Amino acid sequence: MVHVSAPNLVNLETVSKAYPDQVILDSVSLGVSEGQRVGVVGRNGDGKSTLLKLIGRRDEPDSGRVIHTGGTAVASLGQTDSLDDGASVRESLFGDADAHEWASSAQVREVLGGLFGGLDAPGLPEGLESKVGVLSGGERRRVDLARVLTAGADLLLLDEPTNHLDIEGIAWLAAYLNAAKCAIIVVTHDRWFLDEICDRIWDVQRGQIFEYDGGYTAYVLSRAERERQAALAEEKRQNLMRKELAWLRRGPKARTSKAKFRVDAANELIADEPPPRDTAELVSFATARLGKTVFEAHDVTVTAGDQVLLEHLDWILGPGKRVGLVGVNGAGKTSLLRALADATEERQPASGRVKVGRTVKLAWLTQHMEDLDGSWRVLEAIERVAKRIQLGRKEMSAGQLAERLGFFGGRQRTHVRDLSGGQRRRLQIARLLMAEPNVLFLDEPTNDLDIETLTQLEDLLDDWPGTMIVVSHDRYFTERVADETWALLGDRRLRMLPRGIDEYLERRAETGREPAAAPAKAKTPSQATIDRAAQKEMSKLERRLEKVEDRIKAVHADMAEAATDPDRLTELGERLSELESERDGIEERWMELAE
Repeated sequence: MVHVSAPNLVNLETVSKAYPDQVILDSVSLGVSEGQRVGVVGRNGDGKSTLLKLIGRRDEPDSGRVIHTGGTAVASLGQTDSLDDGASVRESLFGDADAHEWASSAQVREVLGGLFGGLDAPGLPEGLESKVGVLSGGERRRVDLARVLTAGADLLLLDEPTNHLDIEGIAWLAAYLNAAKCAIIVVTHDRWFLDEICDRIWDVQRGQIFEYDGGYTAYVLSRAERERQAALAEEKRQNLMRKELAWLRRGPKARTSKAKFRVDAANELIADEPPPRDTAELVSFATARLGKTVFEAHDVTVTAGDQVLLEHLDWILGPGKRVGLVGVNGAGKTSLLRALADATEERQPASGRVKVGRTVKLAWLTQHMEDLDGSWRVLEAIERVAKRIQLGRKEMSAGQLAERLGFFGGRQRTHVRDLSGGQRRRLQIARLLMAEPNVLFLDEPTNDLDIETLTQLEDLLDDWPGTMIVVSHDRYFTERVADETWALLGDRRLRMLPRGIDEYLERRAETGREPAAAPAKAKTPSQATIDRAAQKEMSKLERRLEKVEDRIKAVHADMAEAATDPDRLTELGERLSELESERDGIEERWMELAE
C-alpha cells in the first residue's frame, strides 16, 4: 500500500535531457515515494531507459536536478549486465562473504529458490560455483536479477525484468515484488506484469511524462478519457483504444480486478463496443480458405534426439482455431510445432501420423530474425512479398500495413541495415502477414516490441482469418489473441486448460516444483560448509514453507471476502494463527540447520 504522506525517495526537478536527434525529457518534474510501484510505458526510443539512468544517477541531465533523499539505497537492473565473466555466481551475488552470512537470509533463500530452483542453484551448470562467462543469456539475466533483488535497496530500478523469464518465472517475480517493502520503478512491455504490481503509470511521450493512478488497465481507461476530452487522438487510434478497453472490461476476471479505480466517462466509450473479433465470421472465412482439415495428429510421438517429449498424442487443430501453447522449458513446444510444420505424406513423426490439409499455407514466425538485404528500404522489403493484403473483409496496401506496425511516413524509406532490433521484428511480422498465410505459428512474437506496437499487432490479428498457435511468455498477449489454452506440463501429454494460464500455474504449483526452476541439469555437490543431509532437509523445509505461505495468502483472501461474517472471521482467524505458528516452526528449524 502506498502512503500518501510518505516522503519522496527521489525527486526530478525541471529535468531536461536531449540527444542530437531527439528530446528525451523536456523540463520534467516528478517524484517517487516510499513503497510506490511505478510502471514506465512509451514507444521504443522515447527515453524510458534513459529516464531510469537519470533517476539512478547513472547519467546526468542537461539541466534540472535529480535529488535523492539522504541514505536512499538504489539498485538498478539494466537491459544488459556488467557481470564479471571470470567470477562465479556466488562471488557475483555475495562477494567473499561466508555462506552462513547470506544462507540464513529468508530473502536470499526465496530469490535463489525462485530464480534457480534452490539455495545451491541446481538450475545452473555447476550451481553457485558456475562461472558467469559460461552461462547462457537467460542464466546471466537471472543472476543479475538476483543481484538486484538481494541488494536490500530502498528503490529498485528494473529495465525489462521479465526478459528471459517464462510464465511461471514472471508470476513468481510479480508475487515477490508485491511482497517487497521497497519502492519500484519498472520499464516493461509486459502488460500483465504492469497490472499485477504497479499502482502508478508514467507514460513517456515526446519529452513529457503523463502520470496515471493504478495499473495498466486503469491507465488504458484513464488515458482514453484524457484523449477523449482533449480530442488528441485520430479516429483509428480511438477505435483501437475502444477495442482494447472492451476486451479489458469483458476479458478474464483478473484483468479488471487490478484496476485501482473506475473512469465512468471512459466506460461510456465502450458501452456499445462489440467483442474485439467476430469469432463466428473468422471461422467461416478460415473454413472457406482451409476446408475442414488443417492438422490432425493421431497417436503421435514427438522426440528430440533420444528424448521422448510427447507420446500417444491425438489432437485436431481445425480451421479458425486460435491456440495459446504454454509449457515448461524443454517440454516440447517448439518440437510439437516442428512436427506439424514438417509433416508430409513422405515425412512423418517417429510414430503415429500427422494429416495436413491440402490447402494449408503455413507461416512460422520464429525467434530468429530474417537475413535481409541491408540496402533494401522498409517499404521495398515488404512489397517484395506483396503489394496488397486481404485481412478478412479489409484490403490493405503494403504501406498501410507498415504504418499499422509503426513505420510512419519517412520511416518506410529507412534502410534495413539501420533498423533496431524492435524495428526488424516489426518488419519480419509485416513480411509474414503480406504472404497471406492461412496458418500462423507465432514463437515469441512480442520480443522487442513496445506496448503500442503490441496493441496494433493484436488489432491486426483480430481481423486475420486462419488457424493460429501462439507460444509466448507474454501472458497478456496470449490471453488477448488466443481463444483456447493448451499446455505441456512435462509429462509427455498435451492438455486443454479451460481456465487458461491461471489453471496452468495452479497445476504447476501442484507438482511441488519451484515455480521458476530451470530444466533439470546435472546435480552439483552440496555446499562444502553445509552437511549434505542437512541440505536435503532444508530443501524439504523450503517447499513446505512455500505451501504454508500460499495457504496463509488464501486465508487472508477469505477473510477479506468474509468481512461482514463474524463467525466466519473467527474461524479463519484461528486457522491463520495455526498456519503462522507452523510457518514460524519451519523457519526456526531451517535456521538451526543453516547454523
